[in-house]
Order: sequence, then structure tokens, then C-alpha cells
Amino acid sequence: MIRLFLLAWLAGQSPSSEAMQHIQAGLEARKQHQVETEIVEFRKATELDPTLADAFVNLGAAYMEKGDYGVAITPLKRALEISSDLVVAHQFLGYALLEQGYAAEAIPHLQRVGALDALGVAQIETGQLNEAVASFSAAFSNRPNDPDLQYYLGHASGLLSKKSIDTLLATHPDSARAHQALAENYFVLRQMPQAEKEYLEALRLRPDLPSLHLELGQVYANSAQWPKAETEFRAEAKLRPGSAEAAYRLGAALLQQGKSRDALVELKRANELKPEMPETLYSLGKAAALAGDNATAEQSWLKVVELEKDTSIAAQSHFGLAGLYRKQGKTAQAQHEMQEFQKLQSTIGPPRSE
Repeated sequence: MIRLFLLAWLAGQSPSSEAMQHIQAGLEARKQHQVETEIVEFRKATELDPTLADAFVNLGAAYMEKGDYGVAITPLKRALEISSDLVVAHQFLGYALLEQGYAAEAIPHLQRVGALDALGVAQIETGQLNEAVASFSAAFSNRPNDPDLQYYLGHASGLLSKKSIDTLLATHPDSARAHQALAENYFVLRQMPQAEKEYLEALRLRPDLPSLHLELGQVYANSAQWPKAETEFRAEAKLRPGSAEAAYRLGAALLQQGKSRDALVELKRANELKPEMPETLYSLGKAAALAGDNATAEQSWLKVVELEKDTSIAAQSHFGLAGLYRKQGKTAQAQHEMQEFQKLQSTIGPPRSE
């Protein structure tokens, strides 16, 4: 995109001097991807007319095309000395400086042209993490499917998060939030006894702090300590009755213990709070089937397979529907659902255990 813009910008100028003739020759070489010829022609133009900014911009661009970013910096700076408002010169210079590791020097040039992705990289390198997250977020809103932006936005956010947590641990090491942060790190590392210890200390300090019971419950769920998980999820649901996740986690813990009717109540509530979540709907169908509420089970699993297609949870729902229809004597429907289950199973593997 940069090269096309440059060609269009210069093509509209008439060759009024020998220097401009060399520029035109350089542009023709660029069309043929003859980089060395470009450099010769553009350098000759700068020698013939040292005040021609176009020649210096194109010489810098040719060096960048060759990969000589360090060499490109000098002619691009000269172009801006001649004409400080040349947008394309600012853009090329910002990229060249960044490529060579001069991130702080690159930032004002990249800001000037709104090159948000490159600006974000420069801001990361200079430790301006809040600004980097803002730059990548703005770029991401325009290009949400760009894998580089997805990476950099996550990377910048992670660095900012780490910096905040490091500051928290250094300045308030005995606070509930510090213990919570340590617990979360232990959980990610799957060190559940240490995570449990830190969550319990955080709860001792601030027993009504939102999310602590939920997170501790997930520690217990991860190690299949379902009665303890139920206790923590129930405490979280009491603190935050509007939390769909707390209701879902409580329902799932009850379901794991065979308390299908109690689970059905909580899972229905979770679905009302946040409708059409596939995980909630699948567990709701399972609890309903175990509790004898076939209509709710069917409705829930049918909704899952409508929302999900080639996923494990869709396969599980087809399997559940097959069993439900078989019990009801609906042989054709049961066979259809079993075929759908087998088709998915062959491509994504067997359904995970619940």
C-alpha cells in the first residue's frame, strides 16, 4: 500500500528538470522490482538537485525495499529537512527508525501519520504500555482479523497486567488482592494446594470480595472436590445473585454430585441471566434429563446444536438427544441423532466426560 501511494503521488508531477527525469527512471525501475537501479537513479537525482525532497524520499524508500533500513534513515531525514510536512517521509522514517531499534525517535513520526500498529510496537519497546494498549486497540477495531494485531494487543495487555501485578506485590504484599494475584498465578501453573492457601488468606482478609469464592471454587472443581466447590460457588452466588457464571458453576457442581433437581434450578437461573450459552445449555439439558424433565432437556440440547456445529459440546448434545429419543420410542429421531454424534466424533474425537 505504501509503494502504490508513492507512485501515484509522484506520477502526477511533470519532469521539469534532469533530476526529475532520474526520479521517473527510478520509478520505472521500481515497477520492474529493480532495486539497485532505483538506488542509482534516485541518488543521481539528489546529487543533481539537493533541494528536491521527492528524490530523497524515494532514495530512502529504495533502501528500505532492499532491507537497508539504517542507510535509509539519512535520506529520509534530509527529505524532512527540506519539507517537514511530507507525510510519506514521516511514515517511512518512522518505520526505518523502529526497524533499527530507535523506538523513541520513531514515535513522533508514527504518531504524525497515525501508523497505530507500528506506533504500538514502539510504545512497547519504550515501556509506554498504557499507550501501546490504546494504539493496538484502536488499530484492532479497524482490522479485527489481523493475526499480528491480535498477538500484539494480547502481548501489550499481558505486559501491562504483569507490570500492575508486580507493582501490587511490591507495594501491598499483605493485601487481599496480592494474595488473590498469587493464587491466580498458582492456578495457571496447576499448583492447586498453593492456590487454595492464597485464596483462603485473601478471603480471611476480605470475605465479601467479589470473585474470590468463585475462583476458590474452581480450584476445588479442578481437583474434583465437589462438596467444597459447591460451598464456594454457593457463597459467590449469594454475594452476587446476578452472576450467571456463579449460578452455572454452582449448578455444574451440584450436577457432578448427582443433585440433579437442585442443579436444574441453578442452571435454569444461569440461562435466564445469560441466555444461549452452550455450556450452560448442555448442563441444563443433562440436569433436566436426570430430573425427568424431558421437554427442557430436549429444548436445551436442540438449542446447543443450533448454536454449535463442529464442536465437542455439539457432539455431546446429539448423544444426549439420541438417548432421550430412544427412551421415548422415537427410533428414527434417535438414529438420526446418533449418526450426527458419530459423524462429529470421527472428526473431533469422543465427547469429554462430565
